[in-house]
Amino acid sequence: MWPTRGRMVSRCAAPPVRLPQHQEEQQEEQQQQEEEGATLSRLDAEEHTAAAALLLVAIQAVCVYGGAAGGSVGGEQGWTSCTRGFPDQEYSIMVDADLQKGQALLNVSFRDCGQSRVAFEVKDPSDFRVGADGVLYAARRLRLSGERTTPAVVYARDTRSKQVWKMHVRFIVQEAGTKEQVKTAGDATVSRRVPEIVFPWRGEVVGGDGSVVRRVKRDWVIPPINVPENSRGQFPEELVRIRSDRDKNRHLRYSVTGPGADQPPTGIYIISPISGQLSVTKPLDREHIANFHLRAHAVDQNGNQVENPIDIVINVIDMNDNRPEFTHTIFNGSVPEGSKPGSFVMTVTSVDKDDPKTANGMLRYKILSQNPESPSSSMFTINNKTGDIISVAAGLDREKVPQYSLIIQATDMEGNPTYGLSNTATAIIRITDVNDNPSEFTTDMFFGEVQENRVNVIVSNLTVTDKDQPHTSAWNAVYRITSGDPTGRFSIPTDPTTNEGLLTVVKPIDYELSPSFMLTVVTENEIPLARGIHLPRQSTSTVSVRVVDVNESPEFSPDPKSIKLEEGLPSGSLLTTFTAQDPDRYMRQTVRYAKLFDPANWLEIDTGNGRISTRAVLDRESPYVKNNLYNVTFMASDNGNPPASGTGTLQIYLLDINDNAPHVFPPEVEMCERPEPNGINITASDPDLTPNAGPFAFELANRPLDTRRNWTLMRLNGEQAQLRLRIGFLESGIYTVPIIITDSGNLPMSNTSYLRVKVCQCDHHGDCVDMERIIAAGLGTGAIIAILICIIVMLVLVLIFVMWMKRRDKERQAKQLLIDPEDDVRDNILKYDEEGGGEEDQDYDLSQLQQPDALEEQCVKVGVRRLDERPLHHDHQYPVRSAAPHPGDIGDFIHEGLKAADNDPAAPPYDSLLVFDYEGSGSAAGSLSSLHSSSSCGDQEYDYLGDWGPRFRRLADLYGSGGGGGDD
Repeated sequence: MWPTRGRMVSRCAAPPVRLPQHQEEQQEEQQQQEEEGATLSRLDAEEHTAAAALLLVAIQAVCVYGGAAGGSVGGEQGWTSCTRGFPDQEYSIMVDADLQKGQALLNVSFRDCGQSRVAFEVKDPSDFRVGADGVLYAARRLRLSGERTTPAVVYARDTRSKQVWKMHVRFIVQEAGTKEQVKTAGDATVSRRVPEIVFPWRGEVVGGDGSVVRRVKRDWVIPPINVPENSRGQFPEELVRIRSDRDKNRHLRYSVTGPGADQPPTGIYIISPISGQLSVTKPLDREHIANFHLRAHAVDQNGNQVENPIDIVINVIDMNDNRPEFTHTIFNGSVPEGSKPGSFVMTVTSVDKDDPKTANGMLRYKILSQNPESPSSSMFTINNKTGDIISVAAGLDREKVPQYSLIIQATDMEGNPTYGLSNTATAIIRITDVNDNPSEFTTDMFFGEVQENRVNVIVSNLTVTDKDQPHTSAWNAVYRITSGDPTGRFSIPTDPTTNEGLLTVVKPIDYELSPSFMLTVVTENEIPLARGIHLPRQSTSTVSVRVVDVNESPEFSPDPKSIKLEEGLPSGSLLTTFTAQDPDRYMRQTVRYAKLFDPANWLEIDTGNGRISTRAVLDRESPYVKNNLYNVTFMASDNGNPPASGTGTLQIYLLDINDNAPHVFPPEVEMCERPEPNGINITASDPDLTPNAGPFAFELANRPLDTRRNWTLMRLNGEQAQLRLRIGFLESGIYTVPIIITDSGNLPMSNTSYLRVKVCQCDHHGDCVDMERIIAAGLGTGAIIAILICIIVMLVLVLIFVMWMKRRDKERQAKQLLIDPEDDVRDNILKYDEEGGGEEDQDYDLSQLQQPDALEEQCVKVGVRRLDERPLHHDHQYPVRSAAPHPGDIGDFIHEGLKAADNDPAAPPYDSLLVFDYEGSGSAAGSLSSLHSSSSCGDQEYDYLGDWGPRFRRLADLYGSGGGGGDD
């Protein structure tokens, strides 16, 4: 059973065996009377228990006999077969007088017996519909009146066999006195009674007031349970109690399943397994989940199902907890200026998450403010339901007010300012431009000037004003010349940036013909003016154009000039007169002529009168003549300031005369030693034209004598002749055959041409195979010389490359010798004592180590040996050597070695120069210890040796001014 709060409807099962309709109704009526009597007897017996308990609750009950109970009865009677169709052909449900659109009314049950699926339909789909889940819904808002109404007819159609089943659903309108809350006289509210849902076992249902509701042979239908969202009550909050009437003789356990119970979101609804109390555990949010579909179960201690599950639908009642939200913070719209009142502008849209079927989600719009308030504070209005904004006043002018800003408010609760929630948005209305302002010239007269013969030159800038929006079709100006330019020499394009008209010359103007122009110009816009607006006088202006005379070039007429002449005219012949005219009629100028281009240099022109004569013979066969035409360019110049010049072309068509003799062609042929009966065909070449060319006459010359003996020439036609051997065999070689050819011109011309014939050995195909043919074909003298030159050049290149590689190897070896540490000059000097007796034993030219020009002969002491030259740790006596000359460049190198030795702490404690006196006696280089002393002999100053370091201080003491020559 599915009661609403305080309401209940019952249904009893139909008998398993169907009877005729009138018998079935009688049996049903009798059965109902018997059951009512049984119910009254049971209530009397249990009046102090069950009746008292049922009076404390508001019950909605559904007796489901068509499915579960019916099955039980059938089972008790041994009914085992399955019949497709509705469990009953008629259902009765108790509903409110007002049905909302989409309200669930009945769960339609159909036994398909495992066969093909069926589709549900409603006879009147405008009032009711059946969803895919088999639930009957109200298709629109309905108001029922009377105790009973016209039943709804539901059809089930088999999708395959097209079989149709039908059932009726009758609606019982509940009385208005049944309420969830009962108010007393003192307006005190009695606490709400929790409804009770009873699983049927017997056919009777007990009402909340203790009365027995008359059982109807139909399914019980439970209306949805309504729970308000955002409840602030104490949780868990009790909703309904589920009870089976079989719990009086056994212990049952109750449970619920479905989304919100044991399916996500879980834990919203809980049920007491003992008492069957269904409760909600937290506030609900309709915008999240609008309704819940649960299923209640009752089982015994062993888990056996004692009742068929029943469906519970819980609808979440909407509360006004959401403000309207505009789809955009700023809405943009536009309307043309000058629009009439009532013109549509734009639509603003707002949404409310609350139920749109209730006042919570019903929005109303209004305009709070308008900025600017010009020319009226109420230029626009808004449809409070649809949000359409329209204009309501005239006077929209973009040039005065280009844009309006409106603050729009949306309020729910049907716009109730007290209870409704509201929100605002901004509507920007842009006034679009229309062409309601014509273009106007800034002045009535414009002036300009242009030089004659100039094109694509701007003569004058025509300025206009337009109050419409810049760079739009209503602002862009278009210019037309209405008079003063019959030949179309001017045009007026528009400057896209400034909107100015650019008066431009598009055709050359001749000052001598038109020294000035007076143009009438009209300006318009790209689009027509708005209705009712006409062009003012300021849209027309006059332009005065003055043409400036310039010095123009003389013009040849005609150009080009054509004449016909026979070729071969002698030098000095007068051909024609080619003159030019000066177009400057108002200027007295002299024209002079000159030849500008004459490729063959055949002509000359008189500079004063333009007479043209020949200076060489004209030849039609010249390479400068193309298609019998010879072109010469002349120039005419005036004496203006500045001078101007023009050119003209003289075309000479040269007529052919017979001035060229024919020649044999081809000039060279080949022939086998033993020719076949066929000969060699030859023809003639003549640069002249017909009739001064062919037909030709061919004849062998009389000399040399062997020509006619070896050859024969037969004329084939006027263009060709055939050359044959008169004898059967001719040795290989090159033969020259003279042939006399005569053309057909008036005064024919003859010429003896020499045909070069190569006689060679031939293969079976008739082709030459001897070396002469090979040489003649591809290896002539020039080719052989070229090949030899290439070979010589390659040999020279190879030789140069080898020499370069050898020189490179020598340079590399010399570089390695210089870089090798063993070859260092300093090291060689330090190791002289290991090379023998010194310079006397070696064939050295020691003159390269000295500078003779720097020596002083009087200072050279040969055979003088100083005691202080030997090392302190040596006792050997060496031969006395002559004094060394000035060391020259090698001394710098030795000084660098001295510095390195002085700064080396590991060097021996004696002057490194002393090791060099062990080189034998009589050395031409002298003693190395006498460096820097040969130039000044004994008169030298040796005090500077003290600056060379501690190892030279002893030398400074011995030889310096302060030294006494004493012992160390």
